[in-house]
Amino acid sequence: MDSTILQRYDRRVPRYTSYPTAPHFHSGIGADTYSRWLAAIGDQSPLSLYFHVPFCHEMCWYCGCHTKIVRRYEPIGGYAATLADEVKLIGSAITARPPVTHMHWGGGTPTILSVEDFTRIMNTIRGSFLVAPDAEIAVEMDPRTVTQEMIAGLAKAGMTRASLGVQDFTERVQTAINRIQPYEMTARVVGWLRDAGISGVNFDLMYGLPHQTVEDVRRSADLTAELKADRVAVFGYAHVPWMKTHQRMIPEDALPDGTERFEQAEAAAMRLVENGYRRIGLDHFALPGDAMVEALDAGQLHRNFQGYTTDQAQALIGFGASSIGALPQGYVQNAVPLRAWADAVRHGRPAVDKGIALSDEDRLRRAVIERLMCDLRVDLSAECRRYNESARHFAAELQSLQPMAEDGLVIIDDDRIEITEVGQPLMRTVCAVFDTYLASGAGRHSRAV
Repeated sequence: MDSTILQRYDRRVPRYTSYPTAPHFHSGIGADTYSRWLAAIGDQSPLSLYFHVPFCHEMCWYCGCHTKIVRRYEPIGGYAATLADEVKLIGSAITARPPVTHMHWGGGTPTILSVEDFTRIMNTIRGSFLVAPDAEIAVEMDPRTVTQEMIAGLAKAGMTRASLGVQDFTERVQTAINRIQPYEMTARVVGWLRDAGISGVNFDLMYGLPHQTVEDVRRSADLTAELKADRVAVFGYAHVPWMKTHQRMIPEDALPDGTERFEQAEAAAMRLVENGYRRIGLDHFALPGDAMVEALDAGQLHRNFQGYTTDQAQALIGFGASSIGALPQGYVQNAVPLRAWADAVRHGRPAVDKGIALSDEDRLRRAVIERLMCDLRVDLSAECRRYNESARHFAAELQSLQPMAEDGLVIIDDDRIEITEVGQPLMRTVCAVFDTYLASGAGRHSRAV
């Protein structure tokens, strides 16, 4: 890509794991609204559940998550007990019994929980919800702290997929981000997962890290392929020290510039493709035959707060401090402070303290953005018909896309838009054209590449 084009379009834009995005959630959506939305869930609509565990043993300097460093298990055990209470509270608010088809445990470090507490919460979930026999249960884990016994216990409790944070296999880069994790350590954990019968293994890699080079990301992609991770996500590091103060430990002069970041992102993508992976959307890759590849080919790929997903559920229920949920009526987020979240649950009310209700205009624009993010193309006329709108509804947006078309990033054919191979790394910038909220929240986002 020409450097002038990269500079022109490498803007601060959302990752579009939702629309509207989280900076536009507001306090007008609270526990009472959420309770009404939960009560409206029907029997036939599958559910997806997300559990946030906001604790780690040490801080990785690149981290952008809501997490807290702990040295003792006592606060973790107390959190687990409250999480189980929240499961029962929200489960009782849903009068229907829809099947739960997906669960995702994120953090923080979910495997900081003891096997006993994880199993206890899983039993509470099964007592409060109708969990489908073939439900996917994914758990994020830290290879530096997880043990073989823990993996065996999580598998026995129902885990079917593990997501391993790797970032980069280069020792120089690991030292700079305060995450020492040798290749042999990660390989050992993958072996334990396979031995425990866990068929799904995801890796998270990153580019744009301090002291990282193009050759580093190529090597990390090669080693990932060697370990046969089923799915790989390649994220760009977002340096936001004004929001995450621990990122001040990373010297800014050690970070690659925009052109270097782009070269790293494309080098990782090309090497994974060379190793047999299919490129999916913005930043995901999967081996042929994986359910995510099948969803992509069938036009059924979706995007939620965990990124690209095969999950078809119309409602995602979030549990734990800071967790975000998505329902047909809108989005909700639990209180971020642990005490505020726990106090709400203790008093028998949902811990939601902000969110946003969706209008039909929001739903239409969300559909357009999701199709562009997932399929790299969208038929505006087809999407508009679903909401009784004319494709002329997006006349201004089509006009705004003309410079991108002239620069080879998109192809516009009447009301159909297709993102080109050249434009794929900048798809977030393309999607941002349809975002009517962005002007008031751009400063909260990372650059497109």
